[in-house]
Amino acid sequence: MTTPEEKIKLITQNLQEVLRPEILKDIVEVQQRPVKIYWGTAPTGRPHCGYFVPMVKLAEFLKAGCEITVLLADIHAFLDNMKAPLELVGFRSTYYEKVVKAILTSIGVPIDKLRFTLGSSYQKSEQYVMDTWRLCSICSEHDAKKAGAEVVKQVASPLLSGLIYPLMQALDEEHLGVDAQFGGVDQRKIFALAGEYLPKLGYKERVHLMNPMVPGLAGGKMSASDPNSKIDLLDSKEVVNTKLKKAHCAPKEVEGNGVIGFVEFVLFPISALATGKPEFTVKRPEKDGGDVTYTSIEQLKADYTEDKLWPQHLKAAVSEKLNDILDPIRKQFDEDKEWQEIAAKAYPVEVKAKVKKVKKIGTGYVAKDKKTAAKAGAEVEGSEVKVGGGEQDEKKEKKTKDVVADEKHWVEK
Repeated sequence: MTTPEEKIKLITQNLQEVLRPEILKDIVEVQQRPVKIYWGTAPTGRPHCGYFVPMVKLAEFLKAGCEITVLLADIHAFLDNMKAPLELVGFRSTYYEKVVKAILTSIGVPIDKLRFTLGSSYQKSEQYVMDTWRLCSICSEHDAKKAGAEVVKQVASPLLSGLIYPLMQALDEEHLGVDAQFGGVDQRKIFALAGEYLPKLGYKERVHLMNPMVPGLAGGKMSASDPNSKIDLLDSKEVVNTKLKKAHCAPKEVEGNGVIGFVEFVLFPISALATGKPEFTVKRPEKDGGDVTYTSIEQLKADYTEDKLWPQHLKAAVSEKLNDILDPIRKQFDEDKEWQEIAAKAYPVEVKAKVKKVKKIGTGYVAKDKKTAAKAGAEVEGSEVKVGGGEQDEKKEKKTKDVVADEKHWVEK
């Protein structure tokens, strides 16, 4: 049986920060009941392998006996500078639910203990809307803008929807009836806003659990809008291998290294969930030192910093392990016709019509047909196309216009 101390350790391990840990301790040790946590995701761009980071934590929360709600924040997706048009939000919400379930299943997490909720299922209720207006009446524009600065897409002329976004995320804690909200450290300002303003509405303050931000493959934040920074969950083995070969992974550099970050926050925890201990094996030729198995990220980072572990060997090992995890997800997608249909509707392929460029007449180009020639301004007589003389014709046309204008001037006078 898991002790209260072990539960708290499971809940907080590998997190960058925990706000109000005393509330968490009281629930686990004093009240001795399951901690109710919600994790929200706005269904905008296609989910990528960065989603394994929060999924691993959800698995650890479940192992600690927590009750988990996954919020598919469809209205938030629309409010975030219309990243997801209303006509696509519904399809993308369904797509995200299938993806989340597939990820958790692929790493051996029982999904029957999860509760999935659509934001629009309660965010349009009378009580929720009234709470939104109440919060708007006490929260300043400065605080709302500051809260969403790292989450809401920033543009030159900000929309009011970007200010409402963080207020609604704070209210979700109360209307979902949870003890804690979980998210990336980039949402810290929204969490701080919730901690400050919910008590002013007469609601209790919650615990906030924050994951570190794992660097993307190109360095910087992993983003669904940057294809070079992430690996799609449905990318083929060949694409995964190619992207990892091109990934930013400078020798001896650990800081900002997305490949090492993936090992630390995804592969090690997944191994620990499956076998009870973290383990990661790198295969190498004997001339390069032979195979090596790491049981701690500190050990791996030390070898990498000292140039005992080379980028090409690390990338190859991550590619192999990642493809093993993605295989059941790809297989599930290939066998699920409904998922395929939803994917096509959620992310329709835009076909841009090619516009035929019509060359300017008078530059030595002779149109092959009357229609093209006429559009280009050439004279068409019978089956012949008369091509002007470029600059000379332009001067002649200008002179003719000047004469007509001059005659009109004298007639009117």
